[in-house]
Amino acid sequence: MPEPTKKEEWSLGESPAGEEQDKQNANSQVSVLFVEKPQGGTVKVGENITFIAKVKAEDLLRKPTVKWFKGKWMDLASKAGKHLQLKETFERQTRMYTFEMQIIKAKENYAGNYRCEVTYKDKFDTCSFDLEVHESTGTTPSIDIRSAFKRSGEGQEDAGELDFSGLLKRREVKQQEEEPEVDVWELLKNANPSEYEKIAFQYGITDLRGMLKRLKRMRRVEKKSAAFAKILDPAYQVDKGGRVRFVVELADPKLEVKWFKNGQEIRPSTKYIFEHKGCQRIMFINNCQMTDDSEYYVTAGDEKCSTELFVREPPIMVTKQLEDTTAYCGERVELECEVSEDDANVKWFKNGEEIIPGPKSRYRIRVEGKKHILVIEGATKADSAEYSAMTTGGQSSCKLSVDLKPLKILTPLTDQTVNLGKEICLKCEISENITGKWTKNGLPVQESDRLKVVHKGRIHKLVIANALTEDEGDYVFAPDAYSVTLPAKVHVIDPPKIILDGLDADNTVTVIAGSKLRLEIPISGEPPPKAIWSRADKAIMEGSGRIRAESYPDSSTLVIDVAERDDSGVYHINLKNEAGEAHASIKIKVVDLPDPPVAPNVTEVGDDWCIMNWEPPAYDGGSPILGYFIERKKKQSSRWMRLNFDLCKETTFEPKKMIEGVAYEVRIFAVNAIGISKPSMPSKPFVPLAVTSPPTLLAVDSVTDTTVTMKWRPPDQIGAAGLDGYVLEYCFEGKPPKIRIPRHLKQTYIRRVGEAVNLVIPFQGKPRPELTWKKDGADIDKNQINIRNSETDTIIFIRKAERSHSGKYDLQVKVEKFTESASIDIQIVDRPGPPQTVKIEDVWGENVALSWTPPKDDGNAAITGYTIQKADKKSMEWFTVIEHYHRTNATITELVIGNEYYFRVFSENMCGLSEDATMTKESAVIAKDGKIYKNPVYEDFDFSEAPMFTQPLVNTYAIAGYNATLNCSVRGNPKPKITWMKNKVAIVDDPRYRMFSNQGVCTLEIRKPSPYDGGTYCCKAVNDLGTVEIECKLEVKVIYQGVNTPGQPVFLEGQQQLLHNKDF
Repeated sequence: MPEPTKKEEWSLGESPAGEEQDKQNANSQVSVLFVEKPQGGTVKVGENITFIAKVKAEDLLRKPTVKWFKGKWMDLASKAGKHLQLKETFERQTRMYTFEMQIIKAKENYAGNYRCEVTYKDKFDTCSFDLEVHESTGTTPSIDIRSAFKRSGEGQEDAGELDFSGLLKRREVKQQEEEPEVDVWELLKNANPSEYEKIAFQYGITDLRGMLKRLKRMRRVEKKSAAFAKILDPAYQVDKGGRVRFVVELADPKLEVKWFKNGQEIRPSTKYIFEHKGCQRIMFINNCQMTDDSEYYVTAGDEKCSTELFVREPPIMVTKQLEDTTAYCGERVELECEVSEDDANVKWFKNGEEIIPGPKSRYRIRVEGKKHILVIEGATKADSAEYSAMTTGGQSSCKLSVDLKPLKILTPLTDQTVNLGKEICLKCEISENITGKWTKNGLPVQESDRLKVVHKGRIHKLVIANALTEDEGDYVFAPDAYSVTLPAKVHVIDPPKIILDGLDADNTVTVIAGSKLRLEIPISGEPPPKAIWSRADKAIMEGSGRIRAESYPDSSTLVIDVAERDDSGVYHINLKNEAGEAHASIKIKVVDLPDPPVAPNVTEVGDDWCIMNWEPPAYDGGSPILGYFIERKKKQSSRWMRLNFDLCKETTFEPKKMIEGVAYEVRIFAVNAIGISKPSMPSKPFVPLAVTSPPTLLAVDSVTDTTVTMKWRPPDQIGAAGLDGYVLEYCFEGKPPKIRIPRHLKQTYIRRVGEAVNLVIPFQGKPRPELTWKKDGADIDKNQINIRNSETDTIIFIRKAERSHSGKYDLQVKVEKFTESASIDIQIVDRPGPPQTVKIEDVWGENVALSWTPPKDDGNAAITGYTIQKADKKSMEWFTVIEHYHRTNATITELVIGNEYYFRVFSENMCGLSEDATMTKESAVIAKDGKIYKNPVYEDFDFSEAPMFTQPLVNTYAIAGYNATLNCSVRGNPKPKITWMKNKVAIVDDPRYRMFSNQGVCTLEIRKPSPYDGGTYCCKAVNDLGTVEIECKLEVKVIYQGVNTPGQPVFLEGQQQLLHNKDF
């Protein structure tokens, strides 16, 4: 150990006279804070003694500060360890602070004067007392070699303490030391080096390195040094942050001395200070740290002596004790203490077991400088225990008591009335975050896909999706660990519904006159609703009338015993219960045989035929007329004969195969889906007569400028009606003209300069028409444009097109007095000219702003963009900066500072870039000292989007045999994949369907659909961000016998087989 100065020595002598005087003066003063002062005492070597000081806390707002000193300067707080312990307690009842200093296993050098100081704000009190230490009878102090070489952190009670003061003092007085019972030094001297570790382990020597070095030095002591009169001690000990002093004494003061640490020479500095006092050479090491724990040696001439320095870390003291804490379940608890050093190692214990925090543990340890905090998240009753924090120099304990908080019901459960199929949500909020149990009618609630129990913080929910009638009942929530219950009643109701799925789209019911109608309408509702039927604001009662209503639990029925034509009309059904009302209208159509048509009229007769027509019947029987049957008879006969077996769709008919000169009558039958009407009244009698044959041998006799003379012979056959005269007709010979413009010429025809133009325009007309071409209203110059005409087409040909050939070409075709006109637009384009001017608008930093004017000559086509190039003035090599730029101003960036640039701009149209470019007259100098411009950073816009239909599918009607299309539009990024489905089945490789997708518009084409193609169609769009579907219904209607009927066609009796034979 280094030679202690007066400020570090625990002296065995008496206190100076001045100190005695100060002690008497301090003890004679009236006590300001002390209630009980520590008193002096006597103790034997190896025994314990305790000094107690008490301070009253009635007038104190916080704990006072107490310090213990030895002599006037040595603060004993840093000396706490195996032989010295400081303790403080507080009694809440008496409000008394008790401070204790306990000396354990006292040694002779512990004797002396001590002082206790207490401070609170501006108040101060002090007390001095003496300690006397006497040797035990019959004992002689001995040197414990093994304990001297036990390092810190190796399982010893006084970990970190190395006190060589006894060894050094006895070496100075050169007293003969008695060896311990087992002389470890002798064992090591005589032992084989391979047995050193075994001996160290057997006798508890942990610092074998230091002991072996000292052993080596002791062996060298036998040789007398010629350079050193006094060498370094074998080992020194110092506390971390303290100061140590190495001293050697030279035999010759003229010798040069060098100090070394681990072989490296030590130079003077603020940490290492060298002193010369006569023959003594002294080195001080200030502010010792753990890195200073190593081997040191000093050389004088050719000789050297070495030593070991041991740096001891001071023990960590608990400066602020843990306090007993009371908390409620679920709260966050923090137990806090303070220690004497920052970031010290503190271990926490619960009922004596160490607390090891982890990712799944509710215990967390937080360190804030000297503060050490044990955090318990969501405390429970199981956390009630005694907790302690332990350091290398002491420990502190406290008790934690965790109780249940008084439970408050912040939001109780409420009774609910819920519609059937809706969501039931029972929600309550209590003051604590605890679990609980749900029951229904006294039975525990079991979770399922439809029923979910939700617990989030203090809120508890019972969610039932798609409420059913069996969900009705009494529900109770009971929080765990409490005797409180929260009840609620759930009543499930269902608004009344009228189910009309079995009816047509327009809710029409058709009944044949004379038959019985029993219309049963399914209904639903909870509780069961009451049904009321009405017609024209007149209620239909339940009873035994011809028209009556019947009620059942799940349906309501309208009964008409014998349907009559007057029963047709709109009938209303109204449902009502406590959940609401429902209303529907049903149209009842009573159909019957149609009325007979009126008597037909015969408008024209021939030799064995006639033409007749008639009007439809006034009443069609409530069903469309499908056609007519025609009968005839001779006027003198009573036997009618059917003339047609297929229904006549028209109201005109031509009977044939009649006898010329015989009188006939005809009549009509109307047919609808119900049957055949009664016959109409017979027509007026008519007689078929033969028609005169055409004249023969028609010839032109003579022709003048204005007249034509014709001759013919009488007809070969003249009917019974005779010949009344002749009728002459004439017409023009020929065909009106018509021009057929090809499709690609219906829009502007564009060609580049120098290309050939060859256009063929077909036309029709007889006799050969006359053709006239004009350009922009003027005649065409045939020297520049070649026109070739034929009987069927005309050709316009230009060998090398020029821009002057652009214009509107008009074609006129004339046949006699008939004319036809058409126009063709021809545009001849060329490369544009360069921009008119290019200017440098501004220069800043690494950027140049340019502007230019569009070219005078656009090449007869729109300017589509510009190309900007730059060139360094030194090389004049041009590099493209921007291409296809649409504006007439631009900013050029990222130019090299210190260079000088020229810029030029090309124009661009559909033919390409202009042949020349316009260059800036001035140059742009990028100055080195210019202002640095940083391009703004723009984040890339996220264009990704889940699929979404912007135009939905709509329900569609299609006609059998005609193509039908379904259309919708969708957007999304990435582009979604489109899948079509029919009745939930994907449509794949079916030749009856064609699918298109263009610019987000999705189309499904159904080729010549049949009734079986009707159903529900679905379009499904999928990409990485999601899936979306949309549906529609397609109904295919069949047109048969002029009637538009949904679904299957309607056949008359006896016709279905016939139509199948015709491959209908």
